[in-house]
Amino acid sequence: MKLTSILLLSLGLVSGVASAGGTTEAGVGGALGGVLGAVVGQQLGGSTGSTIGAGVGGAAGSAVGADKRSRGEAAIGGALGAAGGNAIGRGVGGSTGALVGSAAGGGAGGALGNYMGNKSDADDRRASHRNDRRYYRDDHPGRGHAYGHHKKRKHRHH
Repeated sequence: MKLTSILLLSLGLVSGVASAGGTTEAGVGGALGGVLGAVVGQQLGGSTGSTIGAGVGGAAGSAVGADKRSRGEAAIGGALGAAGGNAIGRGVGGSTGALVGSAAGGGAGGALGNYMGNKSDADDRRASHRNDRRYYRDDHPGRGHAYGHHKKRKHRHH
């Protein structure tokens, strides 16, 4: 029965994030990866192995499901969420609680990490023009091409 559930979770992880690229996909990948890692880790190393496996699986699942530019943030969020959820769930509900906690924590952490990575990229793109000398000289925004241009005026003699 354990082998069947591991195979089904593996298949779900691969097919669930095949259309990788968003916050939802990072959350789903983190949840499935966290559960799969927890099951495999439980078989190999007991409760400690379950927590470590949940972290590794949550990181991998979140990274696969995340946007290309925010995979690192999603992986960190998925790992921390799945491992933390596994440890808290084990304390509340035993091994079943550990699996539920891994899924919830990995999903939330992966989605949050992907969202924060995307937000950071958007902020960087929005602020990139502030370093461009053509637009901001001496902290005065202006028409960059007209800097230093002096118009000649015709003076009328009275």
